[in-house]
Amino acid sequence: MRSENDMLHLIVTVAQRDERIRAVIMNGSRVNSAVRKDPFQDYDIIYIVKDLDLFIQDHSWVDVFGERMIMQLPDDTGALTYDRFAYLMQFTDGNRIDLTLLSVTKREVIYTDSLSVVLLDKDTQLSPLLPPSNKSYWVQPPTETHFRECCNEFWWCMPYVAKGLWRNEITYAKNILEHPLRNMLHLMLDWYVGIDTNFQVSTGKSGKHLQQYLAPDTWEQVLKTYSDASVDRTWQAVFTMCDLFSSLARKVGEHFSFLYNEEEEKNVLAHLRYVSNLSSHAKELYP
Repeated sequence: MRSENDMLHLIVTVAQRDERIRAVIMNGSRVNSAVRKDPFQDYDIIYIVKDLDLFIQDHSWVDVFGERMIMQLPDDTGALTYDRFAYLMQFTDGNRIDLTLLSVTKREVIYTDSLSVVLLDKDTQLSPLLPPSNKSYWVQPPTETHFRECCNEFWWCMPYVAKGLWRNEITYAKNILEHPLRNMLHLMLDWYVGIDTNFQVSTGKSGKHLQQYLAPDTWEQVLKTYSDASVDRTWQAVFTMCDLFSSLARKVGEHFSFLYNEEEEKNVLAHLRYVSNLSSHAKELYP
């Protein structure tokens, strides 16, 4: 596996040798001093370029970065012209570069990401960047509307899971549980953590840093919201998720003096308990 020094030297050298590439920015975890280095970290790179469309007429120019295992071009939409274009490259030696070409006319975009450092600036046209920090990724406090919508979405989606579990449609039930419901739970967890940290931390993508900010018993409860493909154990996870969300939402609501709709929770929980005990041969939901 090529070292970090080797990779950065290659990334900068490629830019130095191509007059169309005017600057190089690195962002992401490799510039975040709070993140422990490991071999899975990507190189999140921005090349600020002239004549961007010329680059993407022939993608073979990225072969210089090494032998690839796989590549993805998420921006390759067939547009006539582009102001940004990404090459996501996983190499056979384990390294990965997420390279974004950014038109010089859009270079101000780099200032929106606080985890950024300049590796090369040929024209000295970039304004100085602040020392890298994860401030752009800090949890943001909710508005009352956002809080209310989160709670409503959580309780609204729960009956879909109940329906799927009663029908023994485990893939349907799990999809609802692991997407809209999980998203709302993570949002509430973020706000809960934000309150304890004065909203000056990031919980990471998909909540990957949540554990370090939660009490052990709360973290254990989070883990119990994940189940296997058993219908019975998924029901257990559902009720654990409901208990956890209710507890978190009440604490967040109390902190911000937001009204928590207890009637929604009461009604949906009663329905979940009823469906969980409903005979699989039932002809009516509520006779």
